[in-house]
Amino acid sequence: MLTRIKDLAESLAPRLIEIRRHIHSHPELSAQEYQTAAYAARCLSSCGIQVQEGIGKTGFVGELKGDGSDERTLAIRADMDALPIQERTNLEFASQTPGVMHACGHDVHTTLGLGTAMVLSQLGESPPGNVRFLFQPAEEIAQGASWMIQDGAMKDVSGILGVHVFPSIPARSVGVRKGALTAAADDLEIVIQGDSGHGARPHEAVDAIWIASLVVTTLQQAISRTHNPLHPVVLTIGNIEGGQAANVVADRVRMSGTVRSLHPETHANLPAWIEKIIANICDTYGASYEMNYQRGAPSVQNDFALTQLVEGAAQEAWGSDHVHILPEPSLGAEDFSGYLEEAPGTMFRLGVGRTDQPNYPLHHPQFEIDEAAIVTGVVTLAYSAYKYWQQ
Repeated sequence: MLTRIKDLAESLAPRLIEIRRHIHSHPELSAQEYQTAAYAARCLSSCGIQVQEGIGKTGFVGELKGDGSDERTLAIRADMDALPIQERTNLEFASQTPGVMHACGHDVHTTLGLGTAMVLSQLGESPPGNVRFLFQPAEEIAQGASWMIQDGAMKDVSGILGVHVFPSIPARSVGVRKGALTAAADDLEIVIQGDSGHGARPHEAVDAIWIASLVVTTLQQAISRTHNPLHPVVLTIGNIEGGQAANVVADRVRMSGTVRSLHPETHANLPAWIEKIIANICDTYGASYEMNYQRGAPSVQNDFALTQLVEGAAQEAWGSDHVHILPEPSLGAEDFSGYLEEAPGTMFRLGVGRTDQPNYPLHHPQFEIDEAAIVTGVVTLAYSAYKYWQQ
């Protein structure tokens, strides 16, 4: 079966590269993936796969029906949205939409979902159970997975596979990791309300800038002293606004940032911990505060058994030298984690690193991939799906 899957993927390679380049040159932002979804849905329908559009607002699902000998449904997720970045690759198929670019590889992810569907539908035999392809919008704003789930995309799903390109791994290779793969990513906004006054008489005022600086430094210091160092937390204040004139004590400061964590219990306790520190400082110096803590995507926690399944499939397909065991998680975020609250699953990294030019990171205006990785990703997904039914 592995040989048949590889042969099919290789024969489809020119078509898959054509699909990827079309999607790359016509990127659409989160929740605006109308043309991308319509194009991908047409490609999927041409494989004889039943398509249901309008799932997750601008997403859709495709269902490859099994022969009924296994009641399980395996889902494969592919995200479709691009980023608000002006492309600077000079590719012949570069973005034709000013200020929008597939700088995170979602054009590849969509192609992998389509390629896997093409291979599995052309094997000449139905899988024992159903394979459901989730073409998801709005991953970049961490909303699409929840939209898909709300519209029933995960109904009766027993397991789910996902993939993300990774430029630091060479093409024709994959990376796997059991347990935590990405971080929970939350948004934090803090407003410090003091009392204005003359800069020459600060004792008559409540200096919101000074108090805000105490909040920022105390939060950073407290992370290293009050949190388990084996359960890391990164808190970054990326924006701060306050003050009106050089000789006036500021009465109001607004700041916002991001909070990243890996351990579920730590993640659950972070809002109360942060607010306690802010409250104590403000109470001490006579200020008031408002805190708005918005939970984002939780940490991706890869299922042990399904990760082992993908690892084994990739080793059979490509050899152990091309399967990288990722030594540490990323503090980036992924809303694939939302699906893992509905069913066990795993996300693997697809190496797309090139040898003929510099490898720019994700979200860079010159990000580009080695397109040989497309066949690697399709075979790994398709063969993992085949092996899923052998469990």
